[in-house]
Amino acid sequence: MTTYATSFAEREFQVCVVSHLVEDSRTYWVAAGGGPMYAVLLAKRVHAPNAVYVTEDGIIAALPKLPLDPLMSVVSPRPAYRALMWTGMNTIGDHCSVGYMDYGILNTLQIDPYGNINSTWLGSYLVNGRRVTGPGGADSIAAMCWRTILMLDHQRRKFVSRVDFISSAGYLDGSPGARERVGLPRDTGPWRVVTNWAVFDFEEKTRHMRLIAVAPFVTVEQVLDEMSFKPLMTDSIEVLEPPTEEELTILRTGLDVRGQFMDASPRWVERHGEEWVLIPKEEAARERPAWI
Repeated sequence: MTTYATSFAEREFQVCVVSHLVEDSRTYWVAAGGGPMYAVLLAKRVHAPNAVYVTEDGIIAALPKLPLDPLMSVVSPRPAYRALMWTGMNTIGDHCSVGYMDYGILNTLQIDPYGNINSTWLGSYLVNGRRVTGPGGADSIAAMCWRTILMLDHQRRKFVSRVDFISSAGYLDGSPGARERVGLPRDTGPWRVVTNWAVFDFEEKTRHMRLIAVAPFVTVEQVLDEMSFKPLMTDSIEVLEPPTEEELTILRTGLDVRGQFMDASPRWVERHGEEWVLIPKEEAARERPAWI
């Protein structure tokens, strides 16, 4: 019998939603650390043991020594433990370019209606902007994986009508063949956008972002109010399930044992009777492994 959790961080919910999208016996090239890595490792523990975990820096099919050190999640022995191969980013890029990577999973800073993402520069590039971390290997992941899953916090400033800088290509201007015209492989591109509040896909003809599901603790109106553009909508918008107690136990005791990813959540979610309540994380009755 499935036991659903009644208290969790928004980002824990997001990781669990992405983990449900992970298929067994598929290859996943993930961004270094954080939500993308946790989602694949969680899925491998729960329902997709044969999913192949490939890291941004070139570790192939590892059985990582958990928990990972949050400061050493790449070029480090723990995530590379018992790896089939430890190569480099360029080698993985070559594998991806010939079709060996089914999915990429990326964190994003800013996204537009066509799935173009910005992780490089905020504001005017020539006048008064601010440099941020940059894409690392995300440009290759977004360019060449058959499908890409994008993760970000659900905030108006992150959903913009036009990104300030295209770090990693989505469907560009949304026109037919836009990716192919700039030399990207056919039948590739963003597949899902998963936030701590909602899930989106991309309408097949227009390549415009489309709302398909919302979290049980928010309304469709709340989701739309925190976006700077209006997405398309499916006829029937699904309500997502909360995390299970099993998923949270694995996440908290095997993956995010220091609570760093959990503490970065904007808010906490608690169930009070028949209602879900969003509360500031400082006020939440948060759970920790006993040894923390």
